[in-house]
Amino acid sequence: MPSISEPLDMIREFLETGGVVLNYIGVLIFAMWVLILERIFYLKFFYRQYRKEIVKQWKARSDRNSWNAEQIRIAMISRAKQSLNQSLPTIQAFVALCPLLGLLGTVTGMIEVFDVMAISGSGNARSMASGVSKATIPTMAGMVGALSGVFASSWLKRTASRETELLEDKLLLDH
Repeated sequence: MPSISEPLDMIREFLETGGVVLNYIGVLIFAMWVLILERIFYLKFFYRQYRKEIVKQWKARSDRNSWNAEQIRIAMISRAKQSLNQSLPTIQAFVALCPLLGLLGTVTGMIEVFDVMAISGSGNARSMASGVSKATIPTMAGMVGALSGVFASSWLKRTASRETELLEDKLLLDH
């Protein structure tokens, strides 16, 4: 039976093979997914109750036809939209940073390759292997993080937009 230390050792080796930049990419992806999961959790559990509360407040109003009522309706929808879109700009910024950090890893890995070539005076493949892995692994990790974040943030944005439209429909004016 494999022990818990074997997978941890494999992860540690992978992080070492990818260089220092891979650690930053890992932290960035972790933070991005914490925000994404928080938004999903909010949508699935807390927003439904919040929406019910808003609709209940709107239905409890005696005046739903005046200019003031329209402004209150717009404010309610705006607050709901703001709560739905919270953290989305940060998530999108993290998505954009992932490939940039991957590119930084590529550059630092290639600098290491050139350093090895300068020191050894040759293009020995074995001596350059460490730098090449430090150049390619962060690029791959940055792209994987960005792709997963793009799909998740697109879904969150689309869901927020749909929920806002549904709320607007529920808070119709009585004309």
